[in-house]
Amino acid sequence: MVITDFLERNARLYGSEVSLVEINPSEERDNAVTWRDFSLIENAMPDAPYRRELSWRDFDRRANRFANLLLSRGVERGTKVGILLMNCLEWLPLYFGILKAGCIAVPMNFRYASDEIKYCLELADVEVLVFGPEFITRIDPIAAELTGLRMRFFVGRNAPKYAEDCCTLMGFCSSSAPPVALSEEDHAAIYFSSGTTGFPKAILHNHRALLCSCMTEQHHHGQKRGDVFLCIPPLYHTGAKMHWFGSLVSGSRAVLLRGVKPEWILRAVTEEKCTIVWLLVPWAQDLLDAIDSGRVELKDYYLDQWRLMHIGAQPVPPSLIKRWKQVFPHHLYDTNYGLSESIGPGCVHLGVENIHKVGAIGVPGYQWRTRIVDESGQEVPQGDVGELIVQGPGVMLCYYKNPEATAEVLKNGWLYTGDMARMDEDGFIYLVDRKKDVIISGGENLYPVQIEDFLRKNDKIKDVAVIGLPDARLGEIAAAIIAVKEGQTCTEEEINAFCRELPRYKRPRKIIFDDVPRNPTGKIEKPVLRERYCHGRLVEAQTMN
Repeated sequence: MVITDFLERNARLYGSEVSLVEINPSEERDNAVTWRDFSLIENAMPDAPYRRELSWRDFDRRANRFANLLLSRGVERGTKVGILLMNCLEWLPLYFGILKAGCIAVPMNFRYASDEIKYCLELADVEVLVFGPEFITRIDPIAAELTGLRMRFFVGRNAPKYAEDCCTLMGFCSSSAPPVALSEEDHAAIYFSSGTTGFPKAILHNHRALLCSCMTEQHHHGQKRGDVFLCIPPLYHTGAKMHWFGSLVSGSRAVLLRGVKPEWILRAVTEEKCTIVWLLVPWAQDLLDAIDSGRVELKDYYLDQWRLMHIGAQPVPPSLIKRWKQVFPHHLYDTNYGLSESIGPGCVHLGVENIHKVGAIGVPGYQWRTRIVDESGQEVPQGDVGELIVQGPGVMLCYYKNPEATAEVLKNGWLYTGDMARMDEDGFIYLVDRKKDVIISGGENLYPVQIEDFLRKNDKIKDVAVIGLPDARLGEIAAAIIAVKEGQTCTEEEINAFCRELPRYKRPRKIIFDDVPRNPTGKIEKPVLRERYCHGRLVEAQTMN
């Protein structure tokens, strides 16, 4: 069995029922991207924010159309097809169309700059790219350099001259299932991840891993036909899509909300009758802050059907969940731990019945095993700190074209996560620290080396180190410790102005002028910096909570 079987089953059993809803409160309907040449149900919400919906039957038909478009162009089994789209109603049908054609889906981070897009396309040997209007200005500068792309499909109006109109072409393709047999062993998807160097690795998964993610998610959260899942995080991320897989298994509806304002979240829950919402820590905190300040009044919304709030992608402050339960005492709560290498969330999860253990990431997830080991791979005594390793059907096949990096993390069937953890007397796992220096800020990975390399271009900077500092809202923020060249003067305002060339989410939020300690081999002593600066920030963050 493969995950496309669930889609075909849902189309057969629940064909006329709604599978997906897209809501974009910030856009006018006149600016909407629409599918042409085949039916689409569209209904307007009050005040006419942008809303579209899609039945299970049309979901499956569109996936078939895209699969048949690829096959009609001579695309062969195993071809890598990139997806560079914002969350939209088109995203998942295209993803499933790629799978149905026997190809490998390659979701792309919509935050990537031009050079990162080019790097990842070449790293994963992508031959076909599907992209949306938001990315034209990033594709334009590199379009002539993307020589490995055989085809470029555009989802939107007024396709650039180097791409074809995807929706129009699909309108001429059959909506019947393509004659491609799939097995659990077939390669299915490549996702991107990075280590401390910031250079992405291409993570290859097969269909068994996707199926594992479906079954694990549905087992953990018990999605039923009457549930409605509100999905806000980006679909390129394993977390968002794999949480949606629970809706796929249960044949239940999901809502894609393009926006994170507290008012938009509560309105979507109210009007779409959402029962399950997955949030990141900053969004949950913003929502509680809006309620506490009176900017949002719960009496204006109908939320009785909302049964589960769960959080992932970063450590969760226990004080946040305490606040949440005070405002929403009837909510079940869960948190999930996972990596793209373990097909996203769920290899460890808290469980809705274990809220008394908030602060832990939980216990082994459904179909998963865990161990905490020392440097030699031997299990550490209970309570001691070691590296968390996981084993299950969702572990990646490899880092694509990178056997050395694969060998570092895959050992005897176990995935070494790089996260340091301990286990309590009840078997619950707590993260202690990360081996890697990746900063998780608001659920997004920041790579210190990338930011450091950028800052070193400033003529006034002698040396720089970037570390993560605890933050009450984002979990962590990037702090730049800067040593200024002798005879130079520099201000925080100058550094902030210089960093405007960086994407907003990569800009340091804290600037500290100080010496940058290095060890005898020339490596930055980041543990020294963390000891120097993190304690005060941690106390401050806990006080704010």
